[in-house]
Amino acid sequence: MEIFFDIDEIEKGFLYEESMRMLRTNLQFSGSNLRVILFTSSIQDEGKSETSFQLAISFTKLDKKVLYIDADMRKSVFTTKHKISEEVQGLSQFLNGLNTEDIIYKTNIKNLNVVFAGPYAPNPAELLYDIKLDEFIKRQRLNYDYIIIDAPPLANMVDAAIIGRCVDGAVIVVKSATVSQRVVKKVKDQLEKVNCKIIGVVLNGVEMKKDSYHYKYYDYYSNKK
Repeated sequence: MEIFFDIDEIEKGFLYEESMRMLRTNLQFSGSNLRVILFTSSIQDEGKSETSFQLAISFTKLDKKVLYIDADMRKSVFTTKHKISEEVQGLSQFLNGLNTEDIIYKTNIKNLNVVFAGPYAPNPAELLYDIKLDEFIKRQRLNYDYIIIDAPPLANMVDAAIIGRCVDGAVIVVKSATVSQRVVKKVKDQLEKVNCKIIGVVLNGVEMKKDSYHYKYYDYYSNKK
């Protein structure tokens, strides 16, 4: 089955796309070994899902083969947001052992495949600890140039930290004037506890005025101690 995304809805304005290219370039310069990248945030609605998905699309424009994984088995809105009407299997079913078939779907975006979160799982943390996840990511490393994982917010849930064991690095998405530095530091500390390399932070929701219009843009800051 092939999943069709509305290209007109996915495409953003020039400044947005330029900031995605900047983010993509910074990630590439962070090291050729950074191929499995986790995206998380402190709380809901900071823009991590949109940022991670747009980044995945940006990589495909370099003719890179990309797998996008929606790993939010608690409160995913990915299928709703993108109006996916097909009945799809997802990560929760795979980790529960309810689906042993391939959960990777081809899309109408060249070089982009996706894994959906699947139905709500009451025990996502336990499922993510399963060795099946490690083995799945390990297999897909052989098939894709980049694997982008959208994980739940980390301030009150441990899911992203659990997934952190399987990735090469993590990016924290922070919405401007929304969360405190203390809360973001808590997220950073939780990732570091599982030895997950923090690549940097994306600052989201900053308004830029140009010709009387307001734009949101994303900026990238490398993690320095």
